[in-house]
Amino acid sequence: MGDNAFQYRTTITSRHKLLDLHIGETFRYRDLIYLFVKRDFTAMYKQTILGPLWAVIQPLLTTVVFTIIFGRLAKLTTADAPGDLKIPGFLFYMAGNICWGYFAATVNDVSNVFIKYRNIMGKVYFPRLVGPIASACSNLISFGIQFVLMLGILLIYLLAGDTSVRITPILLLIPLLVLHLMVLAIGCGIIISSVTTKYRDLAMLVSFGLQLWQYGSPVAYGLELVPLQYRGLYLLNPVTPILTAFRYALFGAGFFSLRYYVISLIVTGVVFLVGLILFSRIERTFMDTI
Repeated sequence: MGDNAFQYRTTITSRHKLLDLHIGETFRYRDLIYLFVKRDFTAMYKQTILGPLWAVIQPLLTTVVFTIIFGRLAKLTTADAPGDLKIPGFLFYMAGNICWGYFAATVNDVSNVFIKYRNIMGKVYFPRLVGPIASACSNLISFGIQFVLMLGILLIYLLAGDTSVRITPILLLIPLLVLHLMVLAIGCGIIISSVTTKYRDLAMLVSFGLQLWQYGSPVAYGLELVPLQYRGLYLLNPVTPILTAFRYALFGAGFFSLRYYVISLIVTGVVFLVGLILFSRIERTFMDTI
């Protein structure tokens, strides 16, 4: 047999560069990502009576609670911009809830990726980024179901009239906004996972930190509730421009600032890059510390 009889596609070596992120190799393992996504989604609703309907029931119940408590009782504004815009409170809260629900679920899942896949990682080699990407994509299925439901409710409000909601071409930007939210969630999640492999007690703070972050984001209230003198600082929260842009694209009205959205993109890129570098360093030794 000649010297070129065998062609090796993957080389495992102990040498590791700072930016050795295995992006191309991860893409070649897209079939494994699909299998992990299928497994996670099946396991999520296995042995449940309603199955995937829970993906619809949960945001609906949360939206009803938000509408009653924050809308009816607390009477918090649902306006992202000044004026007499009539945005139905139920749609406002549902848009915020499904976006934040996806973000929080992805951060939680990705932050536990080493624990979740430790048995497989200890036996079989595959690019470790497959785990975080699979977690983000499996949560994206639930988000898609919820988004279709919200579009149906939006159509009902449009047919009923008496609302400032309108369909505009900006609606086509929603996939890019969701992708932005996904990258930010993966970046935050892999930073947390990289830290908690050594300091496990920090994992207990993730849920609490996400709750505080939710209160600091316009999920249960509109941007107009934030005093004008603090709004610039408030908009530096990278989730805030995504949420307001999502509602602006969905309702055709509200608040959108290209300046703060670009800042959010930059912050997201930095978080994602830092997360990739930390993740790349930790994956070499995590089996010794987890």
